[in-house]
Amino acid sequence: MNPLEFGALVVGGGVGAGIRYLVDGAVMRGRRGAFPLGILVVNVIGAFLLGLLTGADIAPNWLAILGTGVLGGFTTFSTVSVETVLLAQRRRRDWAWVNLLGTLLLALVAASLGILLGGLLPR
Repeated sequence: MNPLEFGALVVGGGVGAGIRYLVDGAVMRGRRGAFPLGILVVNVIGAFLLGLLTGADIAPNWLAILGTGVLGGFTTFSTVSVETVLLAQRRRRDWAWVNLLGTLLLALVAASLGILLGGLLPR
């Protein structure tokens, strides 16, 4: 990866993180409750989009910039982990399991669908 591509990857990570902040905020606006729906939505969208890019078999440098950079900044496994622990600590173990397993299952389905649809795109 040349320095220009690396710079694009780094900037893409920042852009992805900013978009994550906006999407999470939009989903959670006006919502009360302990369930982190915004982060679940972000991770499922990110899994779908990364699957789509992967299935489309784009050039490796673009996959790195968009997948690792933008979508790596957009998605967040660490927040899912922390939110799951916090839910369990707040004695909301039912929601902790929903968050953990729901994120995993929905993201796997979304990634599979993205790969499938990406494979259908013209090359």
